[in-house]
Amino acid sequence: MKILIKNGVAVTREGERKADILIDGGKIAKIAPAIEENCKTVDAAGKYVLPGLVDIHVHLREPGYEGKEDIESGSRAAVKGGVTQVCCMPNTDPVCDNAVVATYIRARAKEVGLCKVHPIGAITKGERGESLADIGKMKSAGVVALSDDGRSVMNSYIMRLAMEYAHDFGLKCLCHCEDANLVDGGVVNEGYNSTLAGLKGSLRAAEDIMIAREIALSESLGIPVHICHVSTFSGVEIIRNAKARGVRVTAETCPHYFILTDDVITSYDTATKVNPPLREKKDVEAVIRGLQDGTIDCIVTDHAPHSAKDKQVEYASAAFGISGLETSLALSYTYLVKTGKLTMAQLVDKMSFAPAQILGLEGGALEEGAPADIAVCDFGKKWTVDSSAFLSKGKNTPFNGFGVYGEVKATFVDGEIKFQQK
Repeated sequence: MKILIKNGVAVTREGERKADILIDGGKIAKIAPAIEENCKTVDAAGKYVLPGLVDIHVHLREPGYEGKEDIESGSRAAVKGGVTQVCCMPNTDPVCDNAVVATYIRARAKEVGLCKVHPIGAITKGERGESLADIGKMKSAGVVALSDDGRSVMNSYIMRLAMEYAHDFGLKCLCHCEDANLVDGGVVNEGYNSTLAGLKGSLRAAEDIMIAREIALSESLGIPVHICHVSTFSGVEIIRNAKARGVRVTAETCPHYFILTDDVITSYDTATKVNPPLREKKDVEAVIRGLQDGTIDCIVTDHAPHSAKDKQVEYASAAFGISGLETSLALSYTYLVKTGKLTMAQLVDKMSFAPAQILGLEGGALEEGAPADIAVCDFGKKWTVDSSAFLSKGKNTPFNGFGVYGEVKATFVDGEIKFQQK
């Protein structure tokens, strides 16, 4: 089936240009200033046409925690947010540490038939950090990376083995950086606001120490590594210095780390409880500088949906996490592009092309011959975040009530319309 997207502003890594886009057989067949074709037409006048977003850090909860989210609800949330590919973390029940669970996730995603879902396998069995999971069989079953997300692999020797084995199978380790011993039950950033709120704090050093370790292993072994959800000014500097030395390290951050500070925790709103925790103004500013200069390669959501019962408890007992698939593009545009911190092309690079490249996924760019994974967006449209309208089962967001710009009007996956704003 052919579809012609007309009159939009196409955003590539090189910049913006008025162009029509012809989709044929699930691929982008042609991009040109004016295309005439007798087929279904989507008018994108006054709108931007982006490559579909690629989110390499998402929790879909299935199998095991379908009360929080499942592959169908998470996929619906994704395409509503312009996300066409998601990579789902393995902390399910059972843990995705074997070929059976990975195969199930892929089969279930195919059955749902919305966005592309790529499973991430656990580094260690049960994410316990004690022995390596069956990496080879998981690779054969379709995992695209390895992570014990939610936990660091505390044993450095096991982490070395993991990086070596992963590399042998063409996989990267995606590292949640947190020294569990140093965190010692901390739930917020340690500092003025943790004292004011009477909540147990966690030092930046808990994150920085593990970032430094993963980089040291990467440098010593000559093996690439990816650092998850960077939140500290000092962590950004460690990564920047490593890149300057030629270390093959990539890094990600999330909208909440370049928008919010830990000032919000004094409200005791458990929607502000995330891991790593929200930090201070200097951390937010450093994360933005890291995005600007390429120290931080991509923006992800760390979409972590929870049921109300997991969040509607006292702060210290609440689950960590934000539901972010439906707000990430609008928040990133509003706080990075609209404020002049990034160009639209840079934002597309951070949210589409770079994450696809990091994990070797097909797509992430508007170019002829590429998969027709496309988001049509109206960035002149202002709307108010309303978590009750989320398609995700997780309504947990600290951005509820925020005014943002950028509404996804249509999302195409392999040339098929999977979401269209009514």
